[in-house]
Amino acid sequence: MTEEPRPTTTEAEHAAPSVTAVTYQRVSTKEQAAKGGRDEGFSIPAQREANARKAEALGARIVAEFVDAGESARSADRPDLQRMLDYLATHQVTYCIVHKVDRLARNRLDDVEIHRRLVEAGVTLVSATENIDETPSGMLLHGIMSSIAEFYSKNLASEVTKGLTQKVASGGTPMRAPIGYLNVRKRDEQGREYRTVEVDQERAHLIRWVFTAYATGDYSVTDLLAEVTSRGLTTVATPKRASGPVGRSTFFKLLRNPYYVGQVRYKGAVHPGSHEPLIDVETWHQVQTLLEARGTASERRRKHEHYLKGTLYCGTCESRLQLDYAKNKQGIRYAYYVCSGRATGRKNCTRKAVPVGVAEKLVEDCYQEIGISEQTYTTLAEQVDAAFDERLASRSQALAELTVNRKRLEAESEKLLAAHFADAIDLDTLKRHQDRIRIGLADIDRRLANEHGQHEGPRKHIGTALRLLVDCGRVYARTDDHGRRLANQTFYDRIEISEDERATIRLAEPFAALTPEPTSTDVRCSSTSSWVERTTQ
Repeated sequence: MTEEPRPTTTEAEHAAPSVTAVTYQRVSTKEQAAKGGRDEGFSIPAQREANARKAEALGARIVAEFVDAGESARSADRPDLQRMLDYLATHQVTYCIVHKVDRLARNRLDDVEIHRRLVEAGVTLVSATENIDETPSGMLLHGIMSSIAEFYSKNLASEVTKGLTQKVASGGTPMRAPIGYLNVRKRDEQGREYRTVEVDQERAHLIRWVFTAYATGDYSVTDLLAEVTSRGLTTVATPKRASGPVGRSTFFKLLRNPYYVGQVRYKGAVHPGSHEPLIDVETWHQVQTLLEARGTASERRRKHEHYLKGTLYCGTCESRLQLDYAKNKQGIRYAYYVCSGRATGRKNCTRKAVPVGVAEKLVEDCYQEIGISEQTYTTLAEQVDAAFDERLASRSQALAELTVNRKRLEAESEKLLAAHFADAIDLDTLKRHQDRIRIGLADIDRRLANEHGQHEGPRKHIGTALRLLVDCGRVYARTDDHGRRLANQTFYDRIEISEDERATIRLAEPFAALTPEPTSTDVRCSSTSSWVERTTQ
């Protein structure tokens, strides 16, 4: 619905001479519009007073005023400007008063179109501060001032771009900082105001958690967004928009934004930033690798209803056991593991369902069986360290070459940036070479990560796993469902449950080679309750 212009007439004024006028005021930015804590800032009231004085000098009565606060003159698509033109087309008005021609348009084409519509409406354009009217000299001045306004607008845009480019060159942030950071204004020792970026202490820890959690591979993007939203992550409030949950598309961009690792992407090129990174390079590359591997646009939602899912198999036909539910006559819901081969009809299996309580107790007993002594742990840990040290020594030359090549590419990237800022190479050339260097660095990082993954990662993983084996039964019994799922994936390739409720373990490597074969366990579920009791062999 179109908002009516603000009337400024009274009944007494209606009896005044029929010379009428409308006024138009404008400022370019929201900051100007709100400067000084006022709804209209300082500029609009000053323009209004000048326009009123001009109307009084012309002997005209102002019948309406139109104000565009925070609207650029580079486009004619401004709400109150369009309302004014519509108003003039349907009302008899003598003058359209503006503070300066550049308040109306800074584009010669728009200026011509606006002036055409004023002429069609029989309205004379008047500037409160410039000698512009419908005389030949006034029209000439109008054309000159319009051209100057257009030049000023284009020159200002060029200077702004130049300033932003220089800001990027010095490590600054030429745009609104992403979630986890805040754009702030400060003053230096001389009292001069400057803008910078600071870590948002309210949100930074959540952003760090987001990247760390996704790098584990345990979350889909959808699940991760739901979890971090429940932990309290919201957008930063702005004058136009209140704080609220982070949207899905924004969240995808967040995971792809190199700003969090200390880099600024500007006009397609990546530059080193002076702001504080929230995550390390290794975590960043791990997240990017997972996003590429999973194809985030079609990533499936992962569900883990029970920590034994994926670990249990049918001891009769070797099909996977899947979780299912059933209700008794009283309507009580029970969880069971059923043979997927029998459930789908793929195999002629007669395996009965296994109550979840029975399966859980069987697996707990398995951990009691695979535990090792402190002395065995010490011996195995020494053997593992010696084996990894020997392998790492054989790869030291390859690691050194990769490190040297990485430093060379980083130095080349810095030289290219310096050449671009010195106007020695254009932006397209910079982007082309940066793409080449980025691919090279990604390949080196992948190979370094692979080398690291083949040595330090497995060394630490096996060392920790061996340590857990010393008291794994007690630890497994006390940990939460997530910890149990990870433990089952670490220690077991699969656990088969036979028809007579015995568990046969197939340990994952290297535990299959390091630990003795555990004995089978046997439990049975009471027919009158859901608790599980152990029977002696």
